[in-house]
Amino acid sequence: ISVGNLTVGGTGKTPVVEIFARELQKAGRKVAILSRGYKKEEPSFVKKLLNKLLLQDFRQPPRVVSDGNKLLLDSAMSGDEPYMLASNLPNVCVLVDKNRVKSGRYAINKFGCDTLILDDGFQYRSLKHRVEIVLVDKTNPFGNEKVLPRGVLREPIKNIKRADFIFITKSDGQGIEELRARLRQLNKRADIIECRHCARYLQNIFTAERKPLEYLNGLTISVVSGIAVPGGFEAELEKRGAVIADKNRFADHHRYSEQEIIDIVNKSGRLKADAIITTEKDAVRFPRLSRCDVPVYFLRVDIEILSGSEDFHKWISRICFR
Repeated sequence: ISVGNLTVGGTGKTPVVEIFARELQKAGRKVAILSRGYKKEEPSFVKKLLNKLLLQDFRQPPRVVSDGNKLLLDSAMSGDEPYMLASNLPNVCVLVDKNRVKSGRYAINKFGCDTLILDDGFQYRSLKHRVEIVLVDKTNPFGNEKVLPRGVLREPIKNIKRADFIFITKSDGQGIEELRARLRQLNKRADIIECRHCARYLQNIFTAERKPLEYLNGLTISVVSGIAVPGGFEAELEKRGAVIADKNRFADHHRYSEQEIIDIVNKSGRLKADAIITTEKDAVRFPRLSRCDVPVYFLRVDIEILSGSEDFHKWISRICFR
């Protein structure tokens, strides 16, 4: 099963991968998620070159983030999204390798997996896709409809015809008819599901203490994010009644140093912020601090299906009980 998109940037792919993996596992499948592990810690250039010359790339096993029983790697070695998925899916195997044919074989032979979910797989054609799931961001479906570098498309828009299943993400339930019509014009057969990213609770990064979303109402906060589209995250916090005193935006997948976080904590203290809020994806990259004078929480977000849930569960049944 491939979960991917046509565009660069954040379409909210990780929560969709998570919901598919969880539902398939609950329905009796032995699931492995195969990820490239974007921005994971890599060997040096010389080591990489030697590995290629000696064909070690083909002999070395993939990195196993989770064997379905326990976490085996940290976020630096695995990448942000694989670590997040492994943390939230205790009964699912998560493997990282650029060669996902190799990691797929490893998941089957080593762990007995019978269902492989290819994370960010729409453009990865080396591994045959039995089910093709494509995500489309409702807030910016195709940019200017130009392919990189002139636009945000990874490949021509017409190629969405390969999709079996189209997830319209980040929907607010309004004004969706025009996008649906366009997608139906491009793909006559795919099931179309409309969903939104739904905030659930806040969790302290260091103590795991949880707070309800009502805690944000009237709270003065500093915001920290290293994601592709931080505006939506910040708007969600403001919608919940938070007052943002300071915004700290970093590049997507930024790996935070201890000094950066200490500086943000100190600045937040001077601004009299009650808390520092970040995303779950950023939280896995936060260094551990021996002392933190301002509490740091991440916002837990998952998927809520607004329309097409019958199609979704029908597909899960079809995959599990063909």
